[in-house]
Amino acid sequence: MEYRTLGRSGCAVSRLCLGTMTFGAESDEKVSHAQLDRFAEAGGTLVDTADVYAAGESERIIGRWFADRPAELTDRIVLATKGRFAMAGDPNGLGLSARHLTRALDASLGRLGLDTVDLYQAHAWDPVTPLEETLLTLDGFVKAGKIRYYGFSNFTGWQLTKAVHLARKLRIAGPVTLQPQYSLLVREIEWEIVPAARDAGLGLLPWSPLGGGWLSGKYRRDQRPSGATRLGEDPGRGMEAWERRGTDRTWAIIDAVQRVAESREISMAEVALAWVTDRPAVASTILGARTVEQLETNLRAADLHLDEAETEALDAASDLHAPDYPYGVLGVDQRSRELG
Repeated sequence: MEYRTLGRSGCAVSRLCLGTMTFGAESDEKVSHAQLDRFAEAGGTLVDTADVYAAGESERIIGRWFADRPAELTDRIVLATKGRFAMAGDPNGLGLSARHLTRALDASLGRLGLDTVDLYQAHAWDPVTPLEETLLTLDGFVKAGKIRYYGFSNFTGWQLTKAVHLARKLRIAGPVTLQPQYSLLVREIEWEIVPAARDAGLGLLPWSPLGGGWLSGKYRRDQRPSGATRLGEDPGRGMEAWERRGTDRTWAIIDAVQRVAESREISMAEVALAWVTDRPAVASTILGARTVEQLETNLRAADLHLDEAETEALDAASDLHAPDYPYGVLGVDQRSRELG
């Protein structure tokens, strides 16, 4: 397992992160603990959860794992959680206000059975709460020793940049990470969000790097999913829904991933994970698995790096063909600067 820092912080983490959204929902406690054991055995150190995962049960499962394992093992784990969304019907029970975040973090620490969490993330932007209130609250958590670092999830480029510069103006602790959706299927963040993160020195923690399972090769063109898969059980599931994502571009990307996988005699999941993990500014890629077997497949990407020709082929297949302005050819020409 290779290691990188969380952005400009000095905290080192494994280049693959164990995501735990399945814990308590699609994976029972025994399977969840087995995933944590296998991840740690493989050298994995970053574990990511959130208060809303299985209505808090994911955090409780992780907390019981921490309590049941020796300190020599758990001390290596860099634990991340999130707060922002509603856990109850209280009108103040959601958002990034000082009131809600304070209660949310205390509740997360209680479920985890810990005094401190390494990385606390605002799960999404809050258009109601003043950003200054949110940042001062997060800085207060750092000063109180409740968290060591903080970051954001699902922020746009302008939201991220505004937060970074406001923290600097206030002379308080700034964010170290951003957790966006990112994969060969979802590259739009490269237009504004990735440049904003790189400019600020933030590390990216991509979620859904396999596009909800599409890039693992489990689905076939013109064959509606069925059986024990996420889309087989719910074809209309969120952003990865069959009708929404089953486009010509998606199938072209899947074909390109399959060609690389076959040439290397490895799984398609390994190829897709290696591609996103080596993108600029990525600190650690979040793996999501229902079973230990799925996790084993994903972990094989821990030390995998694609060569230049393979990367170029995948880049070409997944190109977004942006409109000429501001992200396409004319936009690039406007921003270019030739010297000589």
